[in-house]
Amino acid sequence: MSKLVKNLITEELQRRLKGVENCVVANVVGLNSDQTAALRSELRKKSIRVIVVKNSLARRATEGTPLNPAFQGLNGPAAVLWGCEDFVSLVKEVTAIDKSGAYPKFEPRGGAMDGEPLTANRVREISKWPNRAEQLSILSGQLLSPGAKLASQIIGPGGQLASQISTKAEE
Repeated sequence: MSKLVKNLITEELQRRLKGVENCVVANVVGLNSDQTAALRSELRKKSIRVIVVKNSLARRATEGTPLNPAFQGLNGPAAVLWGCEDFVSLVKEVTAIDKSGAYPKFEPRGGAMDGEPLTANRVREISKWPNRAEQLSILSGQLLSPGAKLASQIIGPGGQLASQISTKAEE
């Protein structure tokens, strides 16, 4: 590959990955064209973007960005996946596709989160974390819990008193 072509590909990768701070790197080598098309379609429906890159070109394109650690130590082509509503949701989707067995050669190889490299095992661990929606649900429950408890403690004695008064009124 000539220097000119490498520079053009590097610039295109930089343009496409501009603003991306977290990604998952997966293996897609060995998937036939039908499986690749089906996988890309499934990912597109979940707002996950994917691009297959040569690791040396990806390293050049991501130099100085938080994505660079994802490509350190990797060999051969790999698929870079990013998008979804948050990083944990992305990891959950990638792990679910891997576990489904629908694409036998597809597997997460690592990634980058907040500028830190991730291994395949770390990606699987992160998939067990609550995503943004789950975290907001947990937080709202924790915020509402003391208020609900306080309201029941205030209403409880008043309810008992009202019931005793109505009992005495009936007598």
